[in-house]
Amino acid sequence: MTAPGRAQHGAPARATLDKAAAENFPVAPFFVPRAWRRGLMAVYGYARLVDDIGDGDLTPGGADARLLGVEGSAAEDRLTLLDALEADLARVFATTGPGPAHPLVAALRPVVRAHGLTPEPFRALIQANRQDQLVTRYETWDDLAAYCALSANPVGHLVLGLTGTLTPERVRRSDAVCTGLQIVEHLQDVAEDLGRDRIYLPAEDLKRFRVAESDLAAPTASASLRALVAYEASRAGELLAEGGPLVASVHGRLRLLLAGFVGGGRAALAAVTDAGYDVLPGPPRPTKPRLLREVGAALRGER
Repeated sequence: MTAPGRAQHGAPARATLDKAAAENFPVAPFFVPRAWRRGLMAVYGYARLVDDIGDGDLTPGGADARLLGVEGSAAEDRLTLLDALEADLARVFATTGPGPAHPLVAALRPVVRAHGLTPEPFRALIQANRQDQLVTRYETWDDLAAYCALSANPVGHLVLGLTGTLTPERVRRSDAVCTGLQIVEHLQDVAEDLGRDRIYLPAEDLKRFRVAESDLAAPTASASLRALVAYEASRAGELLAEGGPLVASVHGRLRLLLAGFVGGGRAALAAVTDAGYDVLPGPPRPTKPRLLREVGAALRGER
């Protein structure tokens, strides 16, 4: 079965879209209406492309860079690629001139027009990845939360916009869920992020728990690091609990979709807990039965 949007995106984008299967939550499950599924996959493809550029995961000078009009040595500069992507994004919202060049960006155009989406959430995701090139450590929890407001929360705004359910209260709950999901991902990926010279554990907490940066490079976590991860996991859990009522605020298939996001985050947290908070050997991943249980709990409004 061809994944939603696969045919129109073409070969350069297939690997990007295929990464949806590895996420902690279902990106565009079969049970949502086709128009939503198409929109969700378009938003996911764009967001994944932005992250791949920011993380340096694209083939240097490959098809993605060429599609964005960046060639030669400039194709290895992430900030240059992000600038080119933002220029291509502007074509999504332009009323005249050529359309976007990259297929993952072009896929946004009909979605944006059909649902009246604004450019701000899309631009925020680019800004978050610009920040990743310049900021590799965060001093406080508030600093990290401000980063999540750029890197994660805009996705929730787009989901609400796609489904026509955008209200101030839902945005507030969505922000809690999205920040919680981002923190969970940071906890799963401590070792991988360190390999990119990035640490998303607040420096003030590292000091509080007497964890040195060198401890993050060990094969397994020390008792102090496990205590720190447990502390941050508790914070993430509180955010998911704060955002949980978002699920009950909607109905039908959207309710199930949002329960998937919340339940996916809770299941990932459970996997971190089951690993004894030792995240260094590799990202702890939830089992499918645990994911289903947590989605069910989110649907019932259980914390």
